[in-house]
Amino acid sequence: MVKAKKALGQHFLKEEDIARKIVEALKTDNYGTAQPVLEIGPGTGVLTKYLLKRGDIDLSLVEIDRESVDYLNVHYPELGKKLILGDFLRLDLSTVFKEPFLIIGNFPYNISSQIFFKVLETREMTPQIVCMLQREVAKRLASPPGNKDYGILSVLLQAWYDIEYLFTVDEGAFIPPPKVKSAVIRVIRNNRESLGCDEKRFKLVIKTAFNQRRKTVRNSVKQLTAGPLPDHRLLGMRPEQLSVEDFVELTNLIDSN
Repeated sequence: MVKAKKALGQHFLKEEDIARKIVEALKTDNYGTAQPVLEIGPGTGVLTKYLLKRGDIDLSLVEIDRESVDYLNVHYPELGKKLILGDFLRLDLSTVFKEPFLIIGNFPYNISSQIFFKVLETREMTPQIVCMLQREVAKRLASPPGNKDYGILSVLLQAWYDIEYLFTVDEGAFIPPPKVKSAVIRVIRNNRESLGCDEKRFKLVIKTAFNQRRKTVRNSVKQLTAGPLPDHRLLGMRPEQLSVEDFVELTNLIDSN
């Protein structure tokens, strides 16, 4: 059996019912051809074995742990070259997929946010993600404006995806058990084709505002403009009160000043 490695943030799911629910949460188009799917961090294959039973997906996997790869090669030899030894964060996805693909996985706690930042870079190729991650992170991603969990990644991800919090998973479902609860979310690309503002500035405005989230937006973003900001309702609010559309409006307001 593969030993979980703390440095890799590994906590192996042992509950079969939860594994089945996660795999069932992944929705395909079902147009007669198998849809490409990438499993991130398969570990000992608790999700993999159920994914392989689905005729509607064409499964590839990326795993950074050599011991896990060796284990999977022995127990699931049918994976063959579809099992990639490597770091998802450094993987050139264009060399693996030539068409849109779905993502699924039990994400390591220590890189879950980084995974989503990379997903945002390839959003036109990744229409859906089903994943398990630390509950606090899941709540943050799915949080609406006005909630204390709402933050930088909430806005950036919600600009392009609809996020559904599916269910909570207790610590005892894993080997070794983590010190916190986990949660499963489904993330689906929305219909937004463009922001209506400069995307780089949009990111900068969001990060600047939330890096001083106790201040009003006016006080936090004034460094981004050379002249005085006009009177505007958004400037008197705090960043967690602003929706994606509000941040788009704020970005254009700053750029026009």
